[in-house]
Amino acid sequence: MLAFEELYRIYHSGMTRFVANLVRRPTLIEEVVNDTMMVVWEKAGSFNGASKLSTWMFAIAYRKAMRALRRHDEAMEDAQSEKRPSLNPSPEEEMIQARAGKLLANAMQSLSADHRTVVNLTYFHEMDYREIAAVMGCPIDTVKTRMFHARRHLRRLLGGELADWI
Repeated sequence: MLAFEELYRIYHSGMTRFVANLVRRPTLIEEVVNDTMMVVWEKAGSFNGASKLSTWMFAIAYRKAMRALRRHDEAMEDAQSEKRPSLNPSPEEEMIQARAGKLLANAMQSLSADHRTVVNLTYFHEMDYREIAAVMGCPIDTVKTRMFHARRHLRRLLGGELADWI
């Protein structure tokens, strides 16, 4: 039981951010995260170590989130953009960061769930394409194609280099 509590503590915030970017419905986020952690608890014996533990857990969360989206097909609410802590930013820097964050969040929301997932896992959870393919249950080439289209869409919306935004 202590091991599960430690696992929950380690992965809860990252999993919550991941799920929030997928479902964008505050009422579903915690439900999906809790359902995911319940499956991890119940199926821990089935984890065979073929991938990283986080990859296995994010794959479960992805499938749970996709099912939740299918169940709740009404219009989605805007997600709250999360501010990242900075070392003593000036008021101007805070304003610029907040504006850029809002522009990026809006652009990310215009992506399909699959494209958002690929970008999210790549840039915010630092997974490689092989891990993302395992999470999403698709071939690596599909992940590469989704990333190509997501980047192209974001570049069109945001202008400049994607690295300037992420």
